[in-house]
Amino acid sequence: MVATPIGNLADISLRALDILRSADAIFAEDTRVTRALLGHHGIEAKPRALHAHNEQRAAREVFDALDAGRDVALVSDAGTPGISDPGARVVHSALTAGIDVVPIPGASALAAALSVSGRQGPFAFVGFLPSKRAARRRTLEDWRDFPHALVLYEAPHRILDCMTDLADVLGGDRDVVIARELTKIFESVHACRLADAHEWLAADSNRQRGEFVLIVSGAPAAEDDEAEARRVLAALLAELPVKTAVKLAATITGAPRNALYAVALELDKARER
Repeated sequence: MVATPIGNLADISLRALDILRSADAIFAEDTRVTRALLGHHGIEAKPRALHAHNEQRAAREVFDALDAGRDVALVSDAGTPGISDPGARVVHSALTAGIDVVPIPGASALAAALSVSGRQGPFAFVGFLPSKRAARRRTLEDWRDFPHALVLYEAPHRILDCMTDLADVLGGDRDVVIARELTKIFESVHACRLADAHEWLAADSNRQRGEFVLIVSGAPAAEDDEAEARRVLAALLAELPVKTAVKLAATITGAPRNALYAVALELDKARER
């Protein structure tokens, strides 16, 4: 599984180039895109197609080559194959059959966007939302109470509608990082509130072009939940050391341990006065 550049053709590892030069067969999501990449790096191999519409049939070709003792490289148009791209079915079948599957890491729009988002800690990769509005909003409803960041991919022709639905369903006060055309000439990274994102994008049509990675902050803790966590923690602190009380309170309430620890220190100081 060979990661390829998400934009800048120089963003490919030496190991990936060695694998693409030495592979007996290369299967690609779009052979035209892959031929351009291979040609840029002086590799003359002719890739075969393996995409969302022929993955089952192409998988048989992959296994025929593997059964013949040949080495197969699989790439997508950009980034790491198998992540919102074809390839996962082939990998699953290969693993089930006991075939060695080797990752050749490299560019990933997901990792690239997170690295410039300023977000730390857990996140959920949602990938592409459904293209139809009703289905998109139903999917967002499922994620509305998720307490950590959501990472989504979106296409330019749906970005405005997507932003409207994100603000309506998740709430406009959440933060969003809009990473566009990463590693390409017109790369941009913009942070704002969800309530302001549609207006910012609509103000300049150029901002609506290219491929998007969106990172939306998690659901804020409900005030009742915070009050309950504080009450439980206070009761535990009356009988237990801070570390033990925080651990138990996190288990009982589901609140983040770091947040509970900060509250515990605050309560402990107040008790000493």
